[in-house]
Parts: sequence; C-alpha cells; structure tokens
Amino acid sequence: MLGKLVGPDLEQMLSNKAFDLVRSTLEDLHPADIAEVLEDMPNESSALIFRIMPRSQATEVFEYLSVEEQSHIVSTFGTKALASMLNEMAPDDRMRLFEELPASVTRQALAILSPSELEVARELMGYPENSAGRYMTPEYLTLSPDMTAEEALAHIRKHGAGRETLNILYVVDEREKLLDDVRLSSLVMASPETKVVDLAQHDVVTISAKADREEVVGMFEKYDRVALPVTDSEGVLVGIITVDDVLDVAKEEATEDIHALGGVETLEAPYFDMGLFSLFKKRGGWLAILFMGEMLTATTLAVFEEKLAQAVVLSLFIPLIISSGGNSGSQAASIIIRALALREIQLRNFFRVFARELASGLMLGVLLGSIGFVRIMTWEHFFGVYGEHAFKLASVISLSLVSIVLFGNLVGASLPFFFRSVGVDPAKASTPFVATIVDVTGLIIYFSIATWILTGTLL
Repeated sequence: MLGKLVGPDLEQMLSNKAFDLVRSTLEDLHPADIAEVLEDMPNESSALIFRIMPRSQATEVFEYLSVEEQSHIVSTFGTKALASMLNEMAPDDRMRLFEELPASVTRQALAILSPSELEVARELMGYPENSAGRYMTPEYLTLSPDMTAEEALAHIRKHGAGRETLNILYVVDEREKLLDDVRLSSLVMASPETKVVDLAQHDVVTISAKADREEVVGMFEKYDRVALPVTDSEGVLVGIITVDDVLDVAKEEATEDIHALGGVETLEAPYFDMGLFSLFKKRGGWLAILFMGEMLTATTLAVFEEKLAQAVVLSLFIPLIISSGGNSGSQAASIIIRALALREIQLRNFFRVFARELASGLMLGVLLGSIGFVRIMTWEHFFGVYGEHAFKLASVISLSLVSIVLFGNLVGASLPFFFRSVGVDPAKASTPFVATIVDVTGLIIYFSIATWILTGTLL
C-alpha cells in the first residue's frame, strides 16, 4: 500500500532530478517501508534511489529487499559501492544473497569483501545447504563466567553495537565452549558484584550447526526463544539464529512442502520471475512420472476389457470410484504430513495412526458407499435406467467405495511414514503420487468385486 502512495511521487522527483527532495522524503521512513516502495518501482528507478540514499540507510534497506531485487541492485553497483554494501550487511543476510546470486556474481562479491568479512562468509559457506550453519550469524556477544554484573554491562556497552540481539548473552569459557546463557535483564537487575555464572539460567538449548532447517524451526516452536545458539560437534559456540531468520526459514520450508504436495519441484523465484522453460522443467518431470504411473490404469482396463464389454454400465462409475479413493488418500496424506512436520506424531506412532485411519477410512467409505447405493436405487425407481439387476449393481458400487476409500486412506496415511523412515521429506508423498497408486489399485478392487457379485447376471 505504501509503495502505491509514495512511489509515483518519487518517480516524479527523479524525473525532475530533485534528488535532495528524494533523500528527505525517505529520511523518516522505516527501512522496511522503503524496501516496499522500491519493490514496486521500475528497476532503473530503484537502483538510482539506492545511490541517492546515505550509505548507512541504503545498507539497512537492502536487507529488507527480496533476493531478486537485491540481485538487480548488486548488478548495477560499482565495485567500491558494492564492497561497502556487502561489508556492512549482516552476515546471515549476506549469506542468503550469495546463495541466490549467479556463481560469477558471487565470486565477484566474495573477492571484494574485507578480509574479516571474507573469513566470516567462507565459514558460513562451509556448512551443508539448508543447515543451521547457513542461517546463523556470528554477530553475538559473549561473556566470561568470572565477570561481575558490572563488568558485563561495561563489556556490553563497549562491544554491543551492531549485534543481532542483546536480550540474551552467552557465557563461554576460554576455548569458546558454550557454558550457559544469561538474560540482559538479569544483569541489569543484579547487584554489581554478582558473578555472571551465578546469573546463568542453566537451561541453555543449542542447535547443531549441521541441523536441518526443519529441525531449526521445530526448536524455536518448542522452546519459544527469540534466539538460539549454534554449536559445533565439540560444543563450541559458532553463531546464533534469531527469530527473524527462522521466519524466513519457515517460509522456505512451507513453500517447499506445498510445492511437493502438488507434485512440483520447488520454485526458487516468484512465479512471474521464472522463465517459461524453467517452469516447464519444474513441472514436467513429475507429470511424466505420474503419467507413466497412470498408464497402468489403461493396462488394468485392458485386463478387464471382456467384463466391460459384457456390462458396459460398469464403465459409467469408473471416474466416481477412482476419484473417491484418490480424494480420501490425498486427505489422509495431507493430514499426516502436516502432523509429522509439526512433530505431533512420530515414526513410533505408526501403528496407532494406522488404527485410527483404518477406523476413519471405514467410516468415510460407508458414508460414500451409502450415498452411492441410495443414488442408484433412487434413479432406478424413478427413471428405470439400470434394469432388473440394479440392486446388485448398487451393491457393487457401494462395496467398492467402502473398500477403495478405506484403501486410499491407508495408503495416504502410510506413505508419509515410509518416506520419513528412509530419510526422505514426507511431503514427497505428494497427493498426485497417492492418487496414482489408488487409481490403479482401485480399478482392480472395483472389477474384482463386480466379478464376485455380478457373475451369472450381468457378467
């Protein structure tokens, strides 16, 4: 909304070369609001405004921009301006930018960092992709356990500028091994001579630098912290992750899961920023795999071709049968994937979940089977469309729906557990994948029941 209000005015100022007016207009705005304005402006205008703003303000605004907008700004900067911008960025924000930039631009950016910032960037880049190490920042403050509260506060005043957070301070020994954490409020309220070690909370929670981002989100949800320390295998403090970083991680994780549920590879950029061929590649692979799976339905129909020829009426209900099974399976898969992601259920709960889905699948199947039975008998009563064997046909449809919905429910509930047990993201048990399995097996169940009930009459 702000971009639509301020953007046109800024465009007019730029066209009139009223650069001082642009600077004064933006002076009192929050960096996040300025970023919103720039996102809605043409690339040329946003790049020009970046050159007009004071360097410190431009750096703050830059961190609020999308990666796509950041990449454009980077491409328009000269070496000196780019070096200044990157050196002043928060290390975790700079790291995410490096991951999205083309390799050639990343190499250029790394080459112009200051020695100290380059060391930080390389350290961050040494961790696995999507690990806690890639999202942490080294901008934290540590205290010695032997410090007094007075000494600790003096240390904070001297070294606290530019830190990600000062709400929590970390107590480390001489080898930087994390011992505990202490709240700033505890230091402020304590007697000046009180030792830091006596103010520690003794409930410090840490994240391994190699922990997956899904685990990071789970840790913040579980412990309700604004920041968590990241440690290596020996317990040495190597960084912290703050809640604002976790919001970005949660967004990325949710995006990946939603795409997986739809049978699409994760899109790394907004929809309109993706090239047509890139979208084709993201969707084509899964569609081809699912299509090949669905071809088994043609094979199944070929096996029962003779039955269909004898009782053509059975073909009328094929879409109804297979869609009901696929829908129930997709519902179950979505519920279980979500529950696994939130850690509401664990792998050890499989048999308990299986029992619940067995019961719910049976109930859902009876519901749909009853509707199908009533529908066929009602149409036969009023229109006489199914002939003298309408009751048996209704029984076939009803029993098939009960069986297929039950089967779909169990498949949809079990596949996420299987994927998790073999170390694959449960979201890969996408709803199209579940539907494909249930479509093929549903036809087999349908024609098997039809053969059992209708042999000697329609068959």
